[in-house]
Amino acid sequence: MSATPAPLFIALADSLERQIRDGVYRGGDKLPSLREIAASRGYGKNTVVSAFELLVARGLVEPRRGSGFFVKEAVPEADGEAIEGHTLRRTMDIVWLLRTQLRNEPGQLAVGDAFPPSEWLAGARLDRTHHKVARGGLGTLFRYGDRLGYAPLRHRLVRRLADVGIDAHPQQIVPTHGANEAMDLIVRYFVPPGGTVLIDDPGYYPLRGKLHLAGARVVGVPRLADGPDLQALERLLKTLRPRLFFTQSLAHNPTGSDLSLPKARAVLRLAEQHNLLLVENDVLSDFRPATAPRLSALDGLERTLYLGSFSKSLSAALRVGFVACSADLAQELADLKVLTSISSSEYAERAVETLLAERRYAKHLEQLRGRLAEATHNAYALLDRMGAEVFVRPVHSLFIWARWPGFPDAQALAQAMLGHGIVMAPGNIFCVNSEQACPWSRCNPHAVQDPRFARALERLRG
Repeated sequence: MSATPAPLFIALADSLERQIRDGVYRGGDKLPSLREIAASRGYGKNTVVSAFELLVARGLVEPRRGSGFFVKEAVPEADGEAIEGHTLRRTMDIVWLLRTQLRNEPGQLAVGDAFPPSEWLAGARLDRTHHKVARGGLGTLFRYGDRLGYAPLRHRLVRRLADVGIDAHPQQIVPTHGANEAMDLIVRYFVPPGGTVLIDDPGYYPLRGKLHLAGARVVGVPRLADGPDLQALERLLKTLRPRLFFTQSLAHNPTGSDLSLPKARAVLRLAEQHNLLLVENDVLSDFRPATAPRLSALDGLERTLYLGSFSKSLSAALRVGFVACSADLAQELADLKVLTSISSSEYAERAVETLLAERRYAKHLEQLRGRLAEATHNAYALLDRMGAEVFVRPVHSLFIWARWPGFPDAQALAQAMLGHGIVMAPGNIFCVNSEQACPWSRCNPHAVQDPRFARALERLRG
C-alpha cells in the first residue's frame, strides 16, 4: 500500500518549518499573512490557520495581536533524525490536537464531543454539595489532602468495585486528579525511555502523547468490534515482549465497542503467558451493566490495574479519578503522586463522595442512561438515512464510530466542515499512525442530531 499524503495543514506546517530551520525565515521575521499564503498556495483559510497553530504548538512561531505571526528568536534545535524522532515535538502535535478538541468557539457545533450535554449532568445537583462538604471538613479544606486520598471516598469506591465484580480493599485504591493523572503515574512508574508499550488502535490519543513524552515506543493493537485483535496481540507479545498494554474494555473510546467474555479470557491467558500487565480504562463504567466483562473482575487485580473516573457521569470539572491495583503498587503510586502533585484535591474527593452517598445519584444515573439510549437510537437512524456506515451499535454509547461514502479522509472532511462551524473528531487523531488517512470519525450521538451537521454535510456533497 502506498503512503497516504499528510493532511494539507500538516504538510503546510512542515514546509514552513523547513524554511525556518533552513534560515529562509530567521528569528524575529514576520511570516506571510494568512491571506497571502492562502492566495499563493490555493489553500482555504482554515487550513492556513491550522498550520500556523501547529507551528505555535511546535514552539517555532508566536502570534502577536494585530500584527501576525513571527518566528521565535530561539527556535528549538533539531538535526538529522532528531527532527523526526524528537519526543516533545511529537507530543506537542498531540497537544495541538487536544487544544483543537477542547476549544469551544461560540456558534460552533462539536460533533465529536466526548461528553453528555451539560443539562443531562445537571440532575446530579452538584450545586447542592458545597455546604455539605464545607460543614464536614472545614479543618482540611485549607490544607493538602492525604497522600492516599480521602478515606471515605476510598471506602465508597470499594463498594462500587464490588458491584462490578472487583474485590478490593481501601489500601488498593489511590484517588487521582482524574483518570489522566492515573495514566501519567503508571507511565512514570513502569515505562523507561525506549520501552515498548501496547495501546488500542484506534484509542485514547492523550495517552499516546504521554507515552511519547516519556520516550516510549508506542505500538498499536488493532481494535475490533469485540475487543483487541488476538492474533496481532499474540504476535506483538512474542516479538516485542512489552510490559504494559493499555486498553479500554467497555464503551471504548473512540469506537464505542465492548470486550466480549471469550476474548477477555483469551487476553488474560496471553497476559499470563507473556508476563504482561493490563491497564484497564473503565472511565465509562456508569454507562455499562455491572455484569459486562471486565478484565479486572476476571483477574482480581493480579495482572490488571483498573482506572475509573466521574468526568462523564458527574462533572469533568471535579477532576476525580482513581486507580485500583495491588496494595504494594498502590503505596508506590501514592508516593509518586506526592512527588509530582503533592496530593489530589480533597475538596473534590469530598464532593464526589457526598454525591455518591445520596439516594438521588442512582436516579440520576438511570435518567442519564435513558437519555443516552434514546439519543443513540435516534443517531443511528439519522446516520442510516445519511448513508453512513457505523462500526458497532451498542444500545447506548457516548461514541459512535462512523464513516461516510465519498469521504475517504476524515481529516480532510473535518477541515472542510470547520468552514461551516462544525468541529469533528477525525479518526486519524486516534490512530497510532496519525499521518495516515482514516475514513472514520468519532461522533457524539446527541450532537449529530443538530440539523446544522446534516446541512453542512449535504453542502459538501453538493
